[in-house]
Amino acid sequence: MSTVHDSVKDYYGKQLQSSTDLKTNACCTAVAPPIEIKNALKNIHPEVLDKYYGCGLTIPSEVKGLRILDLGSGSGRDCYIAAQLVGEYGEIVGVDMTQEQLDVANKHLEYHREKFGYAKSNVEFVNGNIEKLDELNFAPESFDLIISNCVINLASNKVKVLADAYNLLKPGGEMYFSDVYSDRRISKELKNDQVLWGECLSGALYWNDFMKVARKVGFLDPRVAEDEPITIENKELEDKVGNIKFFSVTYRLFKIDGLEQYCEDYGQAVRYKGTLKTEKENFFLDGHHEFPKGKILSVCGNTFRMLNDTRYQKHFDFFGDWATHYGIYEGCGTDIPFSSKNAEGDGFGGSCC
Repeated sequence: MSTVHDSVKDYYGKQLQSSTDLKTNACCTAVAPPIEIKNALKNIHPEVLDKYYGCGLTIPSEVKGLRILDLGSGSGRDCYIAAQLVGEYGEIVGVDMTQEQLDVANKHLEYHREKFGYAKSNVEFVNGNIEKLDELNFAPESFDLIISNCVINLASNKVKVLADAYNLLKPGGEMYFSDVYSDRRISKELKNDQVLWGECLSGALYWNDFMKVARKVGFLDPRVAEDEPITIENKELEDKVGNIKFFSVTYRLFKIDGLEQYCEDYGQAVRYKGTLKTEKENFFLDGHHEFPKGKILSVCGNTFRMLNDTRYQKHFDFFGDWATHYGIYEGCGTDIPFSSKNAEGDGFGGSCC
């Protein structure tokens, strides 16, 4: 394990000097950011942006006042975005084990405090290994939201990362993170390739193994918020990975008592009030659940809980109870959970920001 950690620290601390040094496009954001994140990005110091190596958008809606933990915070880009969205009285903690990245993040604390107009910084960076979160003196159930951007694939013990994250979340809290996944298990030979590991490819979990791990630690119903196929566009590395397909995926994992492994039908429905500033006409929960303002929609029991038992409750009207179970909720499947759009790389464009 220490060899992997040393390799990762060397790759992100010494070999990579900016995002232009990456050898693949695995660390490119698959979708254009929403307007509030675009605006927040304008306030981020150029050096912090230059050393961004993420693969997705990792900050959901309705975060004002939250306490957020960023796993593998790197140069601090996502922390400084989140710091603006949570407001002056929210709190952001970033954890990273690469000292060179932490040095960049910490160097610009005062710059961002002044840029945001805060009396004091609401961001803190901690030197630590995300596989040892239980050793960092964080109180159990002390975070509202945990985010991570293309980092968990670099961990050797992914079960430990997710288990610790689950324990650190408050009831009703959420883990919202982007990472790289594969359509099959990666061979030991490829896992030992330091470049492929550093490029976030050979550490990718087979998607079905991720589902098992998430459910094992308590996140019983992982939801895909965004997904996009990854085109490596490096002939040498493409030849190494062969037919393995990779996906950049943003997952939502909620810590909610009563969630079930499968979507069950209790005859429930919800109506979105249109009260979220950033999603006035439609609220987007995940790739299969979008709620138009004012429309009553049938939902499974898990979706009902994800809206009723979390920070989103005040934005919805709820109909029904748990008195009658009508069986499995129709429309739920067990195929690969990612979409096939742009599977050949000729559809939706992304951005490296």
